[in-house]
Amino acid sequence: MSASRTIICLLRNDLRLHDNELLHWAQRNAEYIVPLYCFDPRHYVGTYHFNLPKTGPFRLRFLLESVKDLRNTLVNKGSNLVVRRGKPETVIAELIKQLGSVSGVAFQEEVTAEELNVEKKVREVCAKLNVKVHTCWGSTLFHRDDLPFHHSSSLPDVYTQFRKAVETQSRVRPLLQTPEKLNPLPVGLEEGSVPTAEDLEQTEAVTDPRSAFPCSGGETHALARLKHYFWDTDLVATYKETRNGLIGVDYSTKFAPWLAMGCISPRYIYHQIKQYETERTANQSTYWVIFELLWRDYFRFVALKYGNRMFHVKGLQEKSVPWKRDMKLFDAWKEGRTGVPFVDANMRELAMTGFMSNRGRQNVASFLTKDLCLDWRMGAEWFEYLLIDYDVCSNYGNWLYSAGIGNDPRENRKFNMIKQGLDYDSNGDYVRQWLPELQTIRGADVHTPWILSSAALSHAQVSLGDTYPTPVIVAPEWKKGSGSPSQRGKKGPSHTPKQHRDRGIDFYFSRSKNL
Repeated sequence: MSASRTIICLLRNDLRLHDNELLHWAQRNAEYIVPLYCFDPRHYVGTYHFNLPKTGPFRLRFLLESVKDLRNTLVNKGSNLVVRRGKPETVIAELIKQLGSVSGVAFQEEVTAEELNVEKKVREVCAKLNVKVHTCWGSTLFHRDDLPFHHSSSLPDVYTQFRKAVETQSRVRPLLQTPEKLNPLPVGLEEGSVPTAEDLEQTEAVTDPRSAFPCSGGETHALARLKHYFWDTDLVATYKETRNGLIGVDYSTKFAPWLAMGCISPRYIYHQIKQYETERTANQSTYWVIFELLWRDYFRFVALKYGNRMFHVKGLQEKSVPWKRDMKLFDAWKEGRTGVPFVDANMRELAMTGFMSNRGRQNVASFLTKDLCLDWRMGAEWFEYLLIDYDVCSNYGNWLYSAGIGNDPRENRKFNMIKQGLDYDSNGDYVRQWLPELQTIRGADVHTPWILSSAALSHAQVSLGDTYPTPVIVAPEWKKGSGSPSQRGKKGPSHTPKQHRDRGIDFYFSRSKNL
């Protein structure tokens, strides 16, 4: 390519400078670089099946923060982020015509239908205007070309087989060097303003002081979070023991929102882990961070293999299940009004903050699909709307698992909501935090208010069916094996019982029907 030409880099879920192959490649191949972010109107409409809002207030706030942060980073490197509102294919066509000397358009490849449709239209525009297209793969820990499978069709349908193969036969590529200085924008190109939520006709997020994720978007904050969790506090060395927590910022890495928007590179996390293991300690906890990154990789490669089957009601297994679409039950679930406190607390946390723990997600998904028997896509689209860390592949991959129609389906796994609540919120502190109407019920009794005597309820000023709902369902397994609530709850909300410390992964591997 001629060094006097311009390259447009369309940024989507790769909002960072470090280890960004697009910007790294453009820096070597053009005199002028146009880092471009488009606020695509298609992201602010309804979801595909149930017309729920597609982008919720918490993720939008995080996105706006990430875009502003990237702009600041690029300005400090002698460049800028060009921001436009509009469909990428339309914006790129306009920029090519305006600049007149564009020799290439580059973007990172995605794997699901809506993103692939954008790529197709960008390619068509570039072909029409005689501009070359350059693509790269940059969203996963292991590069697609380095997998020990000849083609995506030969990807194993069992995670363990995938993990063992990549761990023994593949390697994580080294980090790309971050440029000291970036080539500038073409002279006279307007950078454009970052819109507000109001500009996009969206709701402003309201901050809740109880949030377990009170963090800001952007590469700067992502790198600071890693430094805090690894190097400043050594929290990573106990991650495996604490990751099933429910209250507070530091029970888990909280990297997911930044990973979802590409504010941090999974390779950067990996190489920092390796450095930490060399300089501080290597144990099951440090490995577990890599283990979780591999799950994220796996779901992306599953999406590459199965395409739109990720979104079909029958799932990857083409399995017919008589799902219900009871909107009254769905509303009770999504609004945290099921009358099952552990479910309701998690759903209210999600609605109020855009975040929910891994433990919570597994339980509310099991409750929707196995107890209420509702169409799993209703839950998936509700998560799509609200989660700050929404990632299409991980979200739909996990929901397929919960529904029993995804990869590696074992026997019909079902979570026992009461046992899970007692195991992971043994004193009921998490439930009381999100269900203030139950805050005067002491100890673990808060998990099962419907079994309390009328005197106990009256003393706690709780009226079932009035101040708090009666349960929409009481599953038979809740009555056995959960122990006496009044005898539980000595260790507090973040305590993970020793016998349950691997439960996050037991969800995927256990044959038990009563986790």
